[in-house]
Amino acid sequence: MPLTQTSVSLTDAMNARIELSEARVIKAIFPSITNHHNTLFGGEALAWMDETAFIAATRFCRKPLVTVSSDRIDFKKSIPAGSLAEIIAKVIHVGNTSLKVEVNIFVEDMYKDHREHAIRGVFTFVAVDEARQPTKVWTESPS
Repeated sequence: MPLTQTSVSLTDAMNARIELSEARVIKAIFPSITNHHNTLFGGEALAWMDETAFIAATRFCRKPLVTVSSDRIDFKKSIPAGSLAEIIAKVIHVGNTSLKVEVNIFVEDMYKDHREHAIRGVFTFVAVDEARQPTKVWTESPS
């Protein structure tokens, strides 16, 4: 089989895996997790983003992972108490031992049909083996 056909097949398989690994979590914003402005604590949002990114990354490769970095996190809109937050994580880059996951949080009014993009960030994970050493993050059929 020519190399280009193999590359296309691998890309198709990887893209299919990426689509299947998307993670979505919805949280209700209660006063116990808000700050003195009655909006979601930024640290709480970051924890949710890291966790949801981890879920997407794990679903993609089915290997032990560690978070190694988070890129710029943009807080575009505050998330008030009494609203819903939908966290959506999707793999956007696959390297040799690492992968990047983009995470977006949307704020939704509980009692109106209104939804807005609130927060965006990118998290990088490295796959590790039993000795906690980096290992390949993608094989054609992850084990």
